[in-house]
Amino acid sequence: QVRLVESGGGLVQPGDSLRLSCAASGSTISSAAMGWFRQAPGKERELVAAISWAGSRTSYADSVKGRFIISRDNALSTVYLQMISLKPEDTAIYYCAAKWGLQFYRGNKFDYWGQGTQVTVSS
Repeated sequence: QVRLVESGGGLVQPGDSLRLSCAASGSTISSAAMGWFRQAPGKERELVAAISWAGSRTSYADSVKGRFIISRDNALSTVYLQMISLKPEDTAIYYCAAKWGLQFYRGNKFDYWGQGTQVTVSS
């Protein structure tokens, strides 16, 4: 059974930075496309960033381009989301997700999801 556990969320001020981590257990993620999603209250879940197996290809939502960076360490079975210049509109629960069988994926039908970590940006 694959388990994804996110960490690193918290309450920060506008302009601050955070790094989220997603640790996988139960299976290696080296053959999984990975993604970070977020869902704010009253809004639909959106894909924030995606990364391919080896990390050579990434994709970002327009709202976070230039501020967020997705990366992965397959040896540690961990995916990261580095977030800088955070804005109040970045406030949401952030989820990581894994999709096996595809090198890169930007859909919403991932195979496994974490429980989420709350990010709140407020002054």
